Amino acid sequence: MNIETPKQTIELKSTDNSKKDSKLKHEDSYLPPSRTSSGESGFRSHRDDDFLESINPRGPLNIRRQVPRGSNQNMASSGRDVCTLCYDDDGSFTEALTWCTKCEVLLCTGCEKHHTKSRTSKDHKTMSTKDYRKLPKFMLEISSQCRDHRKKFELYCSFHDCPCCVTCITDTHKKCQDLKPLSDILKQVKSSASVQLCEKDLKNVKENLEEIIKKLLSRIDTNKNQKTKAAEQIRSMRKSIDDFLNKLEQEIIGDLESKHAQLRSKMNFLLQQVTQQANEINQLQNEFSKMTQSATELQMFIGLREIETTTSKVAKYIDELKRGDIFEGKNLEVRISSALQSILQDVKSFGDININTSQSTLRIKPGRKNEAQNLVPTVPRIEKIKPSMLRTLRIPEDMKYMGLNVCRVLPDGNYLTLNHKSCTSHVLLLFGNDGFFEKKVITFTEYIHDACFVKSNTVAVTLGSENHGRQFWWI
Repeated sequence: MNIETPKQTIELKSTDNSKKDSKLKHEDSYLPPSRTSSGESGFRSHRDDDFLESINPRGPLNIRRQVPRGSNQNMASSGRDVCTLCYDDDGSFTEALTWCTKCEVLLCTGCEKHHTKSRTSKDHKTMSTKDYRKLPKFMLEISSQCRDHRKKFELYCSFHDCPCCVTCITDTHKKCQDLKPLSDILKQVKSSASVQLCEKDLKNVKENLEEIIKKLLSRIDTNKNQKTKAAEQIRSMRKSIDDFLNKLEQEIIGDLESKHAQLRSKMNFLLQQVTQQANEINQLQNEFSKMTQSATELQMFIGLREIETTTSKVAKYIDELKRGDIFEGKNLEVRISSALQSILQDVKSFGDININTSQSTLRIKPGRKNEAQNLVPTVPRIEKIKPSMLRTLRIPEDMKYMGLNVCRVLPDGNYLTLNHKSCTSHVLLLFGNDGFFEKKVITFTEYIHDACFVKSNTVAVTLGSENHGRQFWWI
């Protein structure tokens, strides 16, 4: 039977709330408000409990220490840490050199001497303010005192996965039974497997992020190269189209020049012939005028015959031109290819730019799927146990009406069941790891209490008879 147990995660997040707690008094807490040399005082604000409950359904973890505002609020304006006790005593700004992790106060040299000699604080651990400032910001905000009751955490609730003070027990943990001393829990924290797991998780997450960043940068470069290549393809296609159109243009211009030259040659030749005939007629016309004025009758008679002959010849030439196609209009015109004209109508774009998705080759190290390692090993309570179906056993038809007394899962994954036919008849059955029936091991003619695996292929059964006691059977 597969048993799933829920796991809880303690999230330590910085909180923020614009409201100050004006009722907080130094006398009620181990945590007096720290001051700065400028005389300012205050506490770090927190988010509302409703928000904290939204990130932790079992209630907010009241382990945040209220600290002065700002990232270095315990430091004076000159950059020095101010002794908390001295300022609370006489308002002086004595430089603090140590930090008490138990009292959670900054101490100057004098106060530290009294602190180490005091019976109640001589065993407290201290650290230099320099080392204290090296701690992560979220750790500086963690307090050893309950934020709600201003009392020291002494117990740990395994059900809620949170520390609690003595007042919390009667306030919010009345029904909780898994309460343990916090000191016992903290002894094993640094040596627990959670430290190594957390370190491994951080390393894996860091490497995954670095790999993702590397992949994204590579993808950016790839997209940039793809853009450059696409632009080159567009310009190349444009050049190919331009070159092709230029070639077609040159061809049609050449054809135009050729046909125009043919027309011009014919027209010039005809013009030359007609001009020659016109010149002859002009000459005859001049000679006719002189002839009528000075020629004799005989000369006039013969001259008229020659002029008539020449005139008739030219008139015949004109009739021949008229009968031909020489007077029909010879016009040059161009008809643009319909396929070429369709470009302006049918071609709506130069092409399409698409973003295609390809399968990722990024290798990410698997994490623990948000399952936080529980620092405190706990035994799940009955209400937290959620059984699930592991295997269905296929019982033969002739054995379906037997009662099932015992079911054992063997180390090899097979199943052993003890079924009873009647009060004095029991059968030991063997099923494969796939749930199908394999064989009947043995039939007992007396009452059988239980069966268990011993080793290899040996099981033991307990008999109801006082004379037999236990018996071992090979399976």
